[in-house]
Amino acid sequence: MLLYHGSFVPIKTPKILASEKGRDFGFAFYLTPIKEQAERMAKRKQKQTRSSKAIVTIFEWNEDKKTYFYKNLSEPNMEWLELIAKCRSNPNYRHGYDIVEGKIADDKVGETIEFVLEGIMRKEDAIERLKFQKINSQIAFCSEESLKSLTYLKHYEVK
Repeated sequence: MLLYHGSFVPIKTPKILASEKGRDFGFAFYLTPIKEQAERMAKRKQKQTRSSKAIVTIFEWNEDKKTYFYKNLSEPNMEWLELIAKCRSNPNYRHGYDIVEGKIADDKVGETIEFVLEGIMRKEDAIERLKFQKINSQIAFCSEESLKSLTYLKHYEVK
């Protein structure tokens, strides 16, 4: 399966960086099966860093999910919401999965999750609200071992 990573530099050797707080599935190397989503992320990273380039790196994932402690959260449900809430509210939280596949909490979805974290909205109401959102997908490679299932193919600049 082809996966894409948006950045301002090519990433030939993926790494897990414990530098960004508030990540949906904790510290991990994040990819998406959606090329356009990676391109938007590359443009966003370009602006954030004031870089001259927006780069999408393409990887092949061997998808041997039996080898890894793998979790698929393909729909926004209570388990998905609770995992994101734990990861975003506590940077020291570790769920123990090697790979987590699920929906991405973008700005609109993130707002709903913040309402839950602040106690403004019940989790059940948040799930109902999120059922009507178009939510993109992401795959988080959360362990060094899981990164071995990725093979760098190439990268390109987003114009």
